[in-house]
Amino acid sequence: MRLRLKRSTRRLLALLAVLPAAMVLLGMIYELGMNVLEGSPRDFWEGLEWASETLSTTGYGKDAHWNHPVMNLFVMFVQICGMFLGFLIFPIFVLPYFEERFESRLPRRLPKMEGRVLFHCYGPAVESLVDELRRSHTPFVILEPDRLAARSLEDRGFPVVVGNLEQNPQILAGVAHARALFTNADDHVDATFIMSAREQGFTGPIYALAENPLHRAPMLQVGATAVYTPSHVLAAALAARASARISPSAEGLHTLDEQAGLAEYRVHPESPLAKCRLGDLHLREHHGINLVGQWQGGRFIASRGPDTRIAPGAILVAIGSHENLLQLEALAAPIPRTGPIVVAGFGEVGRKVDEMLKDAGETTITIDAQAQPGVDVVGNLLQQSTLERARVRSAGTLVLALSDDSAGVFATAVVRDYAPQVRVIARVNRANNVPRLYQAGADFALSVGQVAGQLLAHHLFGESALLVDQRLQCVRMTPGTLVGTHPWQPGVRERTGASLVGLQRAGKAMVKFPPDFCIEADDLIIVFGTAASMVEFAREFRAAPR
Repeated sequence: MRLRLKRSTRRLLALLAVLPAAMVLLGMIYELGMNVLEGSPRDFWEGLEWASETLSTTGYGKDAHWNHPVMNLFVMFVQICGMFLGFLIFPIFVLPYFEERFESRLPRRLPKMEGRVLFHCYGPAVESLVDELRRSHTPFVILEPDRLAARSLEDRGFPVVVGNLEQNPQILAGVAHARALFTNADDHVDATFIMSAREQGFTGPIYALAENPLHRAPMLQVGATAVYTPSHVLAAALAARASARISPSAEGLHTLDEQAGLAEYRVHPESPLAKCRLGDLHLREHHGINLVGQWQGGRFIASRGPDTRIAPGAILVAIGSHENLLQLEALAAPIPRTGPIVVAGFGEVGRKVDEMLKDAGETTITIDAQAQPGVDVVGNLLQQSTLERARVRSAGTLVLALSDDSAGVFATAVVRDYAPQVRVIARVNRANNVPRLYQAGADFALSVGQVAGQLLAHHLFGESALLVDQRLQCVRMTPGTLVGTHPWQPGVRERTGASLVGLQRAGKAMVKFPPDFCIEADDLIIVFGTAASMVEFAREFRAAPR
């Protein structure tokens, strides 16, 4: 069996072989030069001693001066080589050898894979799912070809195996018993991984993340179960959040008929609503307005009764008649529903966002620093003149599709200062930078790791374990145990997180009720909330969707 030495060991052995040979060669050249050019003969051992002293920069014995120019140049050359050797030998050859000897060794073989999930190549696109698996105590292993990256993952407490599939095809031995496989390398490496796993007898699901969408079909052909392009998935999520034509603010709003609607309002820190208790505002009793919740830091927080406080900077979600909703504009700034959608950054993600929005019939204005086909405004996003030419203040939404997170954070702050009312949706590369975008003023921030992780979690767990985009619903239900009570009786929102915002009686929608109003058995109540709160509402009050 052929013995494979580590790279640091091979380097050190090569150094130990080359150095003596170099000393002998230089010593012989020195011996020849002293005999021919200087007329001062030296034997082999004296030449070898000179080479050793020069390369090691320890100094000279009797030879410290030479007369012939060629000898002077030769000596200077060897002296410079000796000086560089001192800087190169230890950090490149010696230190890596001892580091590998004393540091803990990384595993180079897969553990028993029964019930485990295998990730091939760690990166931002899978970090959210890996973190979710850690929280849910689902066993997994990361196969990482880069030794330094593998060492970093081990230091963070991840179960990791280091190995390169091309150099060691047998590293996947035992993978046949794994629960699922995810590969996140270069596309051609992904294909090799998929084929190798199938050759090892793995028959379960293999999910791949492709850089090029044209490579999806070939990966499926070689054995992948599903292939996704993370940048396009992220673009789709950004476009859906930006356009109500692609994804409405809430499903089922038609149940309110034309008499009522949904509106969103931004609460500035100086607004009278900021930090107020919902019970002190009496919006339902006095104005017939149902404040069903607020978007804060990208998450929808349902109103849970009169003690709910309105957070400064939050986006309120209110339901009521159109006339009554106008009364809120004196207290909070409405989020514009009209105007073009501005897409800042025309890279791969921005280009795809613009394409999806135009396919949905939206009017877009694109900004990029470089002139290229499809860019409407060429300029620096941080300059007010660029924002003015792009009509950002009159836009309905601004999508920041910048490729750098630091630039995205600063651009968010600049845009928020220039156009406080515009809705800002930001792209993020790494999920740990999402809080910084919200702190800078973004209304919604989506990372490639979040959306890719949500897709993969859906396949792995059969449900969306990583909640990226909470979908709101407006659903008609039978009244259940609420018959004979007032629609706004206390305790409904507190117990379920869903709000009873109206009802239909004799085919007519109602959103405002007098104090003596009671729900009848033939009524259909209209409930608003997230999918999870709808399930809780139906169970709590024995209501059924209609």
